[in-house]
Amino acid sequence: MRHIHSSRLHAAGLQMAGEAGTGVLPGPGQPGFVPAPVGRRASKAPGENSPVSREKLRQSGILALQRVLIYGSALAVTGFLAGLIIYVVISALPALDLSLFSPVYTPDNVSLLPALINTGAMILLALLFSLPPGVLGAIYLTEYTRPGSPVGAAIGLGAEVLTSVPSIVFGLFGSLFLVRFMNLGMSLLAGSLTMALIILPGILRTSQQALSEVPDDLRQASLGLGAGKLRTILRVVLPSALPGILSGTILATGRITGESAALIFTAGTAVNLVPGLDQSARTLAVHMYTLAGEGLHIPQAWATALILLILVLVLNLAAAGARRAMERKMRG
Repeated sequence: MRHIHSSRLHAAGLQMAGEAGTGVLPGPGQPGFVPAPVGRRASKAPGENSPVSREKLRQSGILALQRVLIYGSALAVTGFLAGLIIYVVISALPALDLSLFSPVYTPDNVSLLPALINTGAMILLALLFSLPPGVLGAIYLTEYTRPGSPVGAAIGLGAEVLTSVPSIVFGLFGSLFLVRFMNLGMSLLAGSLTMALIILPGILRTSQQALSEVPDDLRQASLGLGAGKLRTILRVVLPSALPGILSGTILATGRITGESAALIFTAGTAVNLVPGLDQSARTLAVHMYTLAGEGLHIPQAWATALILLILVLVLNLAAAGARRAMERKMRG
């Protein structure tokens, strides 16, 4: 038995040696065949499909999505504004003539010039009543109250709440308190005081923001040179914050220009140029609302809307230009 087993091993060895000598690898079922390892994949290039590469791809996708959303939103807003302006211009062109700017209003020409002048008077009076207390209140909150003061927090909260109150609420308050209780009647003065109440919280908040952006180093340097608190505020802080205060003030006038609901209850709808503060006055927004409500002069109402739109755009451009001019002047 041993002889037979050794003979078989010797024959198998000779066969394997012969196949190896011929360079032919043994196939499946043949002696010496070794199957290839299962589960291994071809090696990849260094860094391919690594966590760092996947993170870069993810960040690139997020940035691309952000760009699409930002540019898409800007394009949508710009397109809507351009379409609105074009529609107003096309609707207003048939009614734009010299009779629309006649100094005297008649049922035939429905002139908007008296309303335009009344709007300017309303803006000036409203700013006269609201700008000083708004700026002084901002100075008090920024310079004289400690951070976290209950008084400052209460004033700030009140300003925030009043900013979000609808203008019709101010109109009802003006009608009950100013027109009836104070016996001012529907007049330019009552309308101006109501407009001052509407824009006062906005002027207060924008002035406070502008004052808080003034670096403390300027205050410390002024105090270090021997200047007092009040002198530092008047000579250092206020001039530095003036661009922001002016921008907020001019933007607040845009709300006065387009306001109609509150003025109907306080200033009235008189069509002629107002001769005094105790007389009723119609502004551009009220003039447009009245013409559109009557339904007899719709093209003239669109023309009034165009003039009102131009006035608001001019005020916004003036605010931006004044801010840039003051900043350049301050930088020297």
